[in-house]
Amino acid sequence: MSFTNIPTEQTTAATDVVLAALAFVASLTLHHTSHKHDPKKSRIWEWAFGLLAIAAFFGAIAHGFKMTDRMNFILWQPINFTLGLTMALIATGVTYDLKESHLPRTIMLVFLAAGIIFYTITLFVSGSFIVFILYEAMVMLFALISYIALSIRKKRNGYSLMALGITVSIIAAGCQTIHSIGFRIFWEFDNNGLFHLIQMPGILLLLSGLRKGIVVSQIPERSSR
Repeated sequence: MSFTNIPTEQTTAATDVVLAALAFVASLTLHHTSHKHDPKKSRIWEWAFGLLAIAAFFGAIAHGFKMTDRMNFILWQPINFTLGLTMALIATGVTYDLKESHLPRTIMLVFLAAGIIFYTITLFVSGSFIVFILYEAMVMLFALISYIALSIRKKRNGYSLMALGITVSIIAAGCQTIHSIGFRIFWEFDNNGLFHLIQMPGILLLLSGLRKGIVVSQIPERSSR
């Protein structure tokens, strides 16, 4: 395989690499700085960021190299699979917060099953990108409503940052659906490159909210007396 000569595919691949690195660092950061405070919550989001990093890594290959349609189809299988599980883990993490750290194993299994079902659908339905957008929209809307409600109830647990991070992620996903987007900032970008650029601060906001919430949640509430 050789590198693609399409400018927008080059920038999409490059921003995919940066996104993969950022998600991987976010996963490691949670493991090293937050794991001792709330291991279960940390583990859920570590895996979410880790799977996102894997999806972005394979995305960089799929966009950055010339290849046959068959090879491109093969490369999109781990992308769809890991993205499906990423969304499932985000839904699990949101539910964990809603349940105040009490998460029945069956709920996690249901969400993971939903992620696998999404992947299975992409194998048989053409236009799998639209399928993912619908799946992502449901998860993100659930997350946004939940974190807005939680930020009102518990102001110090990082939930406002989580809500902001989810909002940025929704904006990024919305931009990705607009195929007519095209602009130049030193290099040529299309809707996919713009999605990656917007998603990066979204990851940083989510990471900041998680670190704040995981540590603060271990600090006992002061008595009102």
